[in-house]
Amino acid sequence: MTQTLRAPAARPPRLSESRKAAIAVAVTVVLWSSAFVAIRDVGHTLSAAPLALIRLAVASVALTAIVVATRGRRVIPQPLSRRTFGLIAACGVLWLAVYTVALNAGEQHVDAGTAALLVNVAPLLIAFGAGLFLGEGFPRALIAGSLVALSGVAVISLGSTGDRDWLGIALCLLAAVLFSAGALIQKVALRATDGLTTTWLACLVGTAVLLPWTPQLVSELADASAGAILGAVYLGLAPTAIGFSTWAYALKRMDAGRLSATTYAVPAVSVLMSWALLSEVPTVFGFVGGAISLVGVAISRRRRRPAPAA
Repeated sequence: MTQTLRAPAARPPRLSESRKAAIAVAVTVVLWSSAFVAIRDVGHTLSAAPLALIRLAVASVALTAIVVATRGRRVIPQPLSRRTFGLIAACGVLWLAVYTVALNAGEQHVDAGTAALLVNVAPLLIAFGAGLFLGEGFPRALIAGSLVALSGVAVISLGSTGDRDWLGIALCLLAAVLFSAGALIQKVALRATDGLTTTWLACLVGTAVLLPWTPQLVSELADASAGAILGAVYLGLAPTAIGFSTWAYALKRMDAGRLSATTYAVPAVSVLMSWALLSEVPTVFGFVGGAISLVGVAISRRRRRPAPAA
């Protein structure tokens, strides 16, 4: 009696590194978009530095738990040089600590549309910085797409009705510069280590820098509502612990300029989230500007096709 040989079950195709990076980018954009909504909601209860402190402290605890659970005693897979640790520390200070404080403070002085416009100068700065210092060049699609997307953010800001002052504008521009510097420094650090290690250590450094505001945080938490506290915890868990980790994962596998251009989609997604969660109905400028920004992101991610062989 002959036995029928069964063909081995086909294994589902594995995701390529580029697909995984694209998923990480999408997660980052959604979570960072939600951060603008959460900051807008919590910022009236907790002041700039205390809000940044609790956000980074929660992220540090969450990432420490993940690192210990997945790596055991060897929490850092490979020894870090002084230079690499210095780059990670600089990222933690400039981006995670000072940037977060500047953004929180800026949104207390300018409306969300203006803040989004000013902070979203950062991707264009990163694109030029990566071309100058990281050897990524200046692809036409990236520059053109960035300019289109930035114009979309400008259109979104036209629909804003809040107040504006020069201190808020200065703080948001400072946040944009810090965002750019942090992303470029992190790109260099990722050449020697992985994204989880970089994000975890940077959060620890950022938390340590903000510890002097602990008494003020304790005082403000005593008067804060449960909703405000949960919002601050959310900022630490989702946009920071997860969002910055997925960003670092993608940044290790993509050019800094092309990756940063995707963050032009953040204001558009944030507008939709504000509509759904805070009942803030978008203006026509919000819809049109959001569409323009997404078109710009699509243009910036186009790769130049190689010339056909002769």
